[in-house]
Amino acid sequence: MNKTENISPFVNEPFVNFSLEENKQAMEKAISIVKSELGQNIPLHIGEKKVFTEDVITSINPGNLDEVIGYVSKANQALAEEAMQMAVSTFETWKRVPARDRAEYLFKAAALMRERKHEFSALMILESGKNYAEADADTAEAIDFIEFYAREILRLDQINETQPLTKVQGEDNRLTYIPIGVGVIIPPWNFPLAICVGMTTAAVVSGNTVLLKPASTTPAIAHKFVALMEEVGLPAGVINFIPGSGAEVGDYLTSHPKTRFISFTGSKEVGLHISKLAANTSEGQIWIKRLIAEMGGKDGIVVDETANLDAAAQSIVASAFGFQGQKCSAGSRAIIVEAVYDEVVEKVKALTEKLVVGLPELNYPAGPVIDKGSYDKILNYIEIGKGEGTLLTGGSPAEGNGYYIQPTVFADVKPGARIMKEEIFGPVLAICKASDYKEAIEIYNDTEFGLTGSYFSSDQNRIEEALETMHCGNLYINRKCTGALVGAHPFGGFNMSGTDSKAGGYDYLLLFTQAKLTSRKL
Repeated sequence: MNKTENISPFVNEPFVNFSLEENKQAMEKAISIVKSELGQNIPLHIGEKKVFTEDVITSINPGNLDEVIGYVSKANQALAEEAMQMAVSTFETWKRVPARDRAEYLFKAAALMRERKHEFSALMILESGKNYAEADADTAEAIDFIEFYAREILRLDQINETQPLTKVQGEDNRLTYIPIGVGVIIPPWNFPLAICVGMTTAAVVSGNTVLLKPASTTPAIAHKFVALMEEVGLPAGVINFIPGSGAEVGDYLTSHPKTRFISFTGSKEVGLHISKLAANTSEGQIWIKRLIAEMGGKDGIVVDETANLDAAAQSIVASAFGFQGQKCSAGSRAIIVEAVYDEVVEKVKALTEKLVVGLPELNYPAGPVIDKGSYDKILNYIEIGKGEGTLLTGGSPAEGNGYYIQPTVFADVKPGARIMKEEIFGPVLAICKASDYKEAIEIYNDTEFGLTGSYFSSDQNRIEEALETMHCGNLYINRKCTGALVGAHPFGGFNMSGTDSKAGGYDYLLLFTQAKLTSRKL
């Protein structure tokens, strides 16, 4: 690989159509294969070393609590320090590897993941509780991130040819995007492959080395990615895999003087804690740590009386209950103008009641939530909701040997209610009435978050007003507020939704690099 022109333009990985019997059978076969390999001991990766520890994270299938996905070795501070020193040492060689060679590892990884697409999806179905389509979309997005960021580093590497600086007589001026150092990658459990892969590959293709601390509920799928990168020949020590406690290992590494950046996706509370730790300067630290954070949302869909009401209702239900509402982009609020309120509410209720809850490996539309903590928290919010609105459907645990909750809809919720304000991260939708579209937008904006939003209308003047006044990082018109595509919908939010990192966009790799200007007198 010598020239970027030899690389085909980026295109999104297509989704698999599971209504076709051959695709359904292929996924069932992959699930069977993955199930036969469950229960293994999974090591830490520190450079070339595979470290097995007595203290382990036991990964459980949230849809079948009797099924152990794997026993994942757990790092302590001593092992985290060893991994840090390995990453620091490896950075000295990795940063000198040409961008085209770093990109080549990613292109190989994307090709291999594409070949094993159903395998990756099957493990997610079992470990995180996604149905076939949700897991397939996650794997497709992971492939997209790898492909997109590989091309991006090649673009940045050629910036002086494609976007040269202003010429000054007697000078040769060049801008180079160089890596910044060792980073700590802390991905979430809700997109346990896509976001983990995107955060990690963006950092390493930019020339950095990383310490990857996966979510404790989904460490097995993260390890499958790490093993893939090892298989394609990525040098040992570029990605160091260190599952562990956030309080013990996460805080230790965030505070470490050799940590140059932290890339985090998760809750507002944890993100703010990391921000506070990262802002402190440790002894021996010679830089301001960089934080790339995506911290959730309380996203909403606004519907006015000129909208296509069937399309709006379908999008509300898809946005609220896709992957059981466990998305930072989930549309957990619907704000509907009074003139069409009753009609939309009835449509949403009817569509929600069609969602059957069951085992993810059998591809039910709705599955479990991730763990006991989430299960208890969501059920508590449902009890709060019973005092804040009219329960239309759901409102109880669902049957099954897992963390199953019925998709739940509350109507007639006041704008200031807790279930309208607080991120629940589960299958709970709050519906609020507005007198007109202006009030609906005001209610939408009345939140500390600002990640995604949707506006349904056929009035172009109103749409223009919504585009200008609805305050969020990703605003969609006449479509659902979930399902951002790499390259098409750069993703990141405002306010307490994070640092607006715009993952999957043309600015993202700049967060993992620093621009060095060199000016040579001729």
